[in-house]
Amino acid sequence: MKKILLLAAILVLNAICSTGIADQRPNIVFAFADDWGRHAGIYAEVDGPGTVNDLAVTPNFDRLAKTGVLFSNAFVNAPSCTPCRSSILSGQHFWRTGRGAILQGAVWDEKIPSWPLLLQANGYHIGYSFKVWSPGKPKDAPFGSSGNKYLNGGGQFNGFSQYVTKALETGRDSEEAKQVLISQIRTNFRSLLKDKNEKPFAYWFGPTNVHRKWIKGSGKRLWNIDPDKLKGKLPKFLPDVPEIRQDFADYLGEVAAFDSALGALIDELKLAGVYDNTIIVVSGDHGPAGFPHGKCNLYDFGTRVPLCIVGPGVKGGRTVEDFTTLPDLAPTFLEAANVNIPSVMTAKSLWATLGSTANGLVDPERTEVFTGRERHVAAAREGNLPYPQRAIRNKDYLYIMNFKPDRFPLGDPKGLENANTTPSLDRLTNNTFCTLADEDAGPTKAWIVSNRYRLDVKPFFENAYGKRPMEELYDLKADPHQLTNVAKNRDYSNIKHKLRDKLLATLKETNDPRLVNDGEYYEVILNK
Repeated sequence: MKKILLLAAILVLNAICSTGIADQRPNIVFAFADDWGRHAGIYAEVDGPGTVNDLAVTPNFDRLAKTGVLFSNAFVNAPSCTPCRSSILSGQHFWRTGRGAILQGAVWDEKIPSWPLLLQANGYHIGYSFKVWSPGKPKDAPFGSSGNKYLNGGGQFNGFSQYVTKALETGRDSEEAKQVLISQIRTNFRSLLKDKNEKPFAYWFGPTNVHRKWIKGSGKRLWNIDPDKLKGKLPKFLPDVPEIRQDFADYLGEVAAFDSALGALIDELKLAGVYDNTIIVVSGDHGPAGFPHGKCNLYDFGTRVPLCIVGPGVKGGRTVEDFTTLPDLAPTFLEAANVNIPSVMTAKSLWATLGSTANGLVDPERTEVFTGRERHVAAAREGNLPYPQRAIRNKDYLYIMNFKPDRFPLGDPKGLENANTTPSLDRLTNNTFCTLADEDAGPTKAWIVSNRYRLDVKPFFENAYGKRPMEELYDLKADPHQLTNVAKNRDYSNIKHKLRDKLLATLKETNDPRLVNDGEYYEVILNK
């Protein structure tokens, strides 16, 4: 009798499966903003007042973070868009992704497993809006083709401040103009929700509005972010002057715009009745562009990013201090979807932390991260040479190895031989490639470069753009802004050697080409 009942149960289960009953594995929404560093209102609560986060307008991110898990120590693997995304897609260090390790000239290696395609192969409907991975990507690549790109509602959100400012100039109301763009976000996402049928879905939302350039004054005009209130709050490597406070307020305005789009996605998930079964992950691909220490730098301002995760299986209402780099998301997504994690992935799933109820340091093995960079803008240096760096960061120290200290870290200072040859303010503000090309053009760069001979500005210029020694070491408790290099201080000798040894051992263990033949792969092969 028991055998008959068991057989009947199996037959019923098969019958249910054959009818196409909905797959109940969790959906995944990955909201990933270009050039968004660790700047959100909730981090002012975590770190305490007195920083630029006091003025960050991110109510939707903050609410998610309070209901989910907020990571205080999240970092990118590389502070440059393509290698950062290569590491996230592959779940590996960027230096293991071939030509995906550079920006201009990148080509995706189709032999490398990526979590979106693995999800698709295992029954997920995948889709994206705006930017995922683009340089050198084949037009017929499965992830990135028109078949899963959702922009049918419109793509003007990437020029958020430009669109809304222009609308204001024609007499339209700012809230009305904002809602035009938000309605496009909703339409794009609804199309994916319609196409998924009974499948679980994975959606990558990657707007680029936070990437330069944005409209001067838009932070205050569109979001009421007053530049004057940033006085005394800027990080110490930025001159605290009106032009730079204005620039940073406008940057925070674009962050606020991204947050408003995040709110629309959350609304649509709830309206569709799928919010409770959706894992939502929100982060950015590196620090701000056009500011010293930001994008293309291994200092915290360039590599430390916001990260919150909420959804089924996540024990929320917590802030954790576990160190993570964004490649860890790949095995995290795959584990949530019950998909086998390829052995080639060097990243580690976050579910031990997400499934806990503890605050602070949850996983005792998550006490450090590794970051690096190679080539960003190809023509930044003569011969298209990279600026190779690797770093290890823990709660107390940041150690950076600059493999080619004879090169300029943010590109050759073309046209800066003397004060009389300085490019115009217009070019410095709008043309990234006119000089120091690894840093995006903008008002902050323009102000520092054009005033570099002033005695009060020269230290800022040299710190940002001057050559750097082979080794940098920063005591984060004494020097949170990483301005005083103690690598040659004898008091730190033991610490420096331990961090250097750990970094090099990890690079060797993970087959970093930078350690082979003096980096021939990056220095010669990728230049062909």
